[in-house]
Amino acid sequence: MIDNAQENIKMTCESLKLFLLEKNRRYGNSALEPINVFSKLGSKEGIKLRLDDKVKRIKNSNELRKNDVIDLTGYLILLCVHENWTNFDDLLD
Repeated sequence: MIDNAQENIKMTCESLKLFLLEKNRRYGNSALEPINVFSKLGSKEGIKLRLDDKVKRIKNSNELRKNDVIDLTGYLILLCVHENWTNFDDLLD
């Protein structure tokens, strides 16, 4: 059972990685390098705003959608990238 869970974690993370890289390619790294045409928020505050918007959409919905979960996860990963939190080994101790 544990082996199956670990394989599913690996598959999910790999799929998420490919998804985020493709969105980054399509949108030109807009979350981490905003063009600030309308909003003057920096990247960190912009990501946090997107997180707030996504959480509100989830809260106000009658169902949890795959797209909402993947977007929320993606924004959290982008926040980690922004903060240069790219290694989590220190949290395992």
